[in-house]
Amino acid sequence: MSHSPLLNLPGPSDELLEDIGTQLAAARAFVADFDPQLVVIFSPDHYNGFFYRLMPPFCIGSAANGVGDYGSYAGALDVPARLAEQMAAAAWESGVDVSLSAAMDVDHGTVQPLEALFGDAGSRPVIPVFINSVATPLGPLKRARALGTAIGAHLGTLDRRVLVIGSGGLSHDPPVPTLATAPPAALARIVGGAPMTPEARAARQEAVISAAHDFAHGQSALQPLNPDWDRALLDLIDTNRLTEVDGWSNEWIAREAGSSAHEIRTWVAAFAALAAQGPYQTRQRYYRAAPELIAGFAIRTAVPQ
Repeated sequence: MSHSPLLNLPGPSDELLEDIGTQLAAARAFVADFDPQLVVIFSPDHYNGFFYRLMPPFCIGSAANGVGDYGSYAGALDVPARLAEQMAAAAWESGVDVSLSAAMDVDHGTVQPLEALFGDAGSRPVIPVFINSVATPLGPLKRARALGTAIGAHLGTLDRRVLVIGSGGLSHDPPVPTLATAPPAALARIVGGAPMTPEARAARQEAVISAAHDFAHGQSALQPLNPDWDRALLDLIDTNRLTEVDGWSNEWIAREAGSSAHEIRTWVAAFAALAAQGPYQTRQRYYRAAPELIAGFAIRTAVPQ
């Protein structure tokens, strides 16, 4: 599923929020019926927990805390440390290098789906898996698929009902600072993790609301959404053709769908984990180009065939 800080902020129309809310309710019912004993979520970070001073491509959290950005959940997640460490070991054994964090900070990219699906982000045992999707340079997309495959193979050995979530995407190009463009204060944040004051967080929130308003009204220089690209990706996922992403370059993804479209890595990893158990079948299929969220917003639920 996609995420957006704007779902928690003023600006989006009632019609859009109602439409997405209906789809989230359907996903929530799917999850409630499955009643998972463990949740594994692949998600990005937006310079709230990971910074350029040390930016791993992948990291598994054996303990995690929500930072509470954009009104999202703040507090500890229920992370089963031993299971997380075993999952990391399984990834290493499969030839995928991951970092391990015993004090991971996670932001809305992780906790918003948990809140949407469970009400309380801390109510279920969850293992967060960070995939760098923002801080360039990025590794090849095929490595995200390899990570998902390794984790999915391991999850298949557990005698548990496991819900796998991919949080991010699809096409979008929000105003995210980069090493090349960030002013000094933002540079100190994205490199060294300089803490944000309440005033700075409020200013960032207002900037996001303003950027979304301008984008939705055609008054923005941000790269447009690409619904055709989004639908092509979703069709590839729906038809069990995930290996085709191995040939996609990072430059092509950014050119076609925006700099933050790299968050599709979380979708690729999640579906690769499911595909490790054999062919799968998608059930709920929702997509909407949502300029008010500066995002191509999608939801998929899927089960092994």
